[in-house]
Amino acid sequence: MRDILIKKATSPLAIAFGFLLIFIFITAMKQSREEFKQYTYLALGDSYTIGEQVSTKENFPNQTTALLEKDGFDFKPATIIAKTGWTTDELDKAIKQSKLQSRYDFVTLLIGVNNQYRGKKVADYIPEFEALLKQAIRFAGNDTSHVIVLSIPDWGATPFANAGDRNKITVEIDEYNAANKLIALKYHVHYIDITPGSREASNDPSLVTTDGLHPSAKEYSRWAEKVADAIKSNLK
Repeated sequence: MRDILIKKATSPLAIAFGFLLIFIFITAMKQSREEFKQYTYLALGDSYTIGEQVSTKENFPNQTTALLEKDGFDFKPATIIAKTGWTTDELDKAIKQSKLQSRYDFVTLLIGVNNQYRGKKVADYIPEFEALLKQAIRFAGNDTSHVIVLSIPDWGATPFANAGDRNKITVEIDEYNAANKLIALKYHVHYIDITPGSREASNDPSLVTTDGLHPSAKEYSRWAEKVADAIKSNLK
């Protein structure tokens, strides 16, 4: 009887069935872990990321996590390293001084408008932006598919630019974006072009806040939808 049982247990069919049970168990455990995983999100930038003139829940990082939560994904509140007026070098300094985790599930980077506003050269922006992007990739555990770069909005389309040279601002913003897009493509990260939509502010005042410069919650919601879609593409 013992020999018969051993033969049955070691038969090809029994072995195959055993492997199937193991596969089902591992898959179930993996799905269970994913269902209970709480994701982390680090947002790096300036006023466009911190959300100048809007409430904390209305900036685009927090609107992004709200959308993802609505879709059934568990996200911790976004960790935001950003401040109004920051340039690339100031963001870099702040990151080094911040007590951040070594790794986050997703990272966004939106920086450069203040470099342009202060009249800094694109040639100086390029190495500083690239260094920040490499840092963002490290924060994402070197998973480039979990890093998202957003283009710089065109503040030349806002009422704040009425006294300035709108065409000059637009040309320079385009030059900065050409640079950050090229670098984003080089490192194979997601690139979201929000600039065309930001230019609609010239005809739609609801897209800017009462200061006539910074994006409104409505405009941020459009960015958040794009970022959330990019993140969800990596969670399926």
